[in-house]
Amino acid sequence: MNTANTSSGLLNTVTGPIGIDELGVTLMHEHVMIGYPGWEADSLRPGPRREEMLAVATDRIQQMQSRGVQSMLDPCPNDLGRDVEFSAELSAATGFNIICATGLYKEEEGGKPYWHFRGQFGPVVDAMAELFIHELTVGIGATDIKAGIIKVASGKGVVTDYERDILQAAALASNATGAPITTHTDSGTMGDEQQRLLVAAGVPAHKIIIGHSCGTADHDYHVNLLEKGSYLGFDRFGIDVVYPDAERVRSLAALLNKQWQQQIVVSHDSVWCWRGEPIPAAVSAGMGETIFNPTHFHDHIIPQLLAAGVSQSQIDTMLVDNPRRFFAGTAPVAP
Repeated sequence: MNTANTSSGLLNTVTGPIGIDELGVTLMHEHVMIGYPGWEADSLRPGPRREEMLAVATDRIQQMQSRGVQSMLDPCPNDLGRDVEFSAELSAATGFNIICATGLYKEEEGGKPYWHFRGQFGPVVDAMAELFIHELTVGIGATDIKAGIIKVASGKGVVTDYERDILQAAALASNATGAPITTHTDSGTMGDEQQRLLVAAGVPAHKIIIGHSCGTADHDYHVNLLEKGSYLGFDRFGIDVVYPDAERVRSLAALLNKQWQQQIVVSHDSVWCWRGEPIPAAVSAGMGETIFNPTHFHDHIIPQLLAAGVSQSQIDTMLVDNPRRFFAGTAPVAP
């Protein structure tokens, strides 16, 4: 079986497999485009035209490349407006590596109605797993573009039964293909439960990124996840409207002070193009320049980390070494 990441050291991107050592500086959670389920029903505001989105996304990538970024993971799940052919065109035009995902989003904002309806006629976990495995090993839709990772998600304060089904399906797919898993959490909650459920289902902890862990300053929560072997995603820099960057920097510096740099990846969770209009223009205009800016970490956060006593070597580990190690499936060495 062709797997999402293999012992040969190759990794699926939207333009085909590359050597894991070709990743270079890598941001591990950015979005080319997002479309919340139902966006296609808004015929008044369908969102920008394809050529407009391509221009916006090309500009974002060129800005990232000017800071030395060579690759990114776009963990958009199947039910959030994913368009892998668009990403492939973008990647080919810019020479920038994009890894796409298979998976499903949290119950509150994902594609539950379809799976709920389907579940009335039989179990859905195996069907979800079959979908994930096909997209990891054969291709997405009618394309031969293969995902390189599985995306799962849970909401704030609880993992619902539907989200447990997705986690179980992700574990089945990961065990069958060797693909790693990245997660969405809200407000720094439920990462420990995600980790517990996935590990209990046979997924090695080091093949899991607990995403948006920077949504809390709870140091014990962070260390508990790290001690059990998973990676933390400090991957929402710039989204102060959700949680302030000042707290993210303090929390990250505290972990790096204890030499946990080998298990942390960084990013912004930026969204460059929206299907429909989930954020009205008047609102987005007041959000400031840092939100959804994929160069913010390099321009503003790295100087703050250096001023807080973090070394350039530790920053390089998070940006270069950890994505390679994670996709290679190699367990990090704890401090």
